[in-house]
Formats: sequence, C-alpha cells, structure tokens
Amino acid sequence: MAKLSVLVVEDKPSDVRLVVEAFRESKVQNNLSIVGDGEEAVNFLKQKGKYKDAPRPDIILLDLRLPKMGGLEVLKEIKEDKNISSIPVVVLSNSDAENDINKSYEYKANCYITKPFAITEFIEIVKYIEKFWLNYVKLPVK
Repeated sequence: MAKLSVLVVEDKPSDVRLVVEAFRESKVQNNLSIVGDGEEAVNFLKQKGKYKDAPRPDIILLDLRLPKMGGLEVLKEIKEDKNISSIPVVVLSNSDAENDINKSYEYKANCYITKPFAITEFIEIVKYIEKFWLNYVKLPVK
C-alpha cells in the first residue's frame, strides 16, 4: 500500500495530538509533517529557509485560525502558485461560519470540514480523510 504524505497546518497542540493519534490508529503508512502557523506552512511548501529539503505533501490539512498568516491567506497563496497549486487542501476548522466556508471554496479548497467537539468523532474524521485520499482519490504525480 502507498504511503500518504500529509502536511498538517495547525497551531493548537491538542488538535495536533488528535490528528497524530488518528493517523497512528489507522495503521496506514504515512509521513506527517506539522507546522504551527501560516508563514511556516508557506515556507514548508515553497521549501524556503529551514524547509529547503521539506517533502512535497500529497495532501494538506489546513486550519483557518492560525498565527502570523491566516489559513485563508495560506490557501490563496497555495492555489496561486503553479508549483504547489495541485496539492489537495482539506480545510479542517472549528469555524462553521458561512463566510469562512464560502471563501475557502472561492480560494479553491478541495473540501471543508468543521471539526467536531467530540474527540472520538474528530479521530474518525481524520481516519476518513486518510482513507478517502489514499484509497479512492488519484493524486497528482509529484
């Protein structure tokens, strides 16, 4: 089975732990990279500074509420750069605000998921994301 390379852009340590735990529980081989703010995400994806050897992710899990550069700005930056625009972006946010959802799709998010409050549901959603993107979706060739 293929290995899924995932960039998690999340500033809340508790949510990072849940994502890591969900991927661990799924028992599917994966390579998780985690950054804690929007600027780091862009630098990682554009392989700048300390991220010059960063792997190109197969998929990005992006929170919207981030320090330094918000998730919508990060999404827009990704989708406007022809070198990284084909990487699927799953917005995984606490917000269920209509404006956030609409803007995410306007900026070409591949899907928008509101984080559930229950830990078990959060873990299940992450497992579904992994299963869907690894088993069913044909990802672009790197």
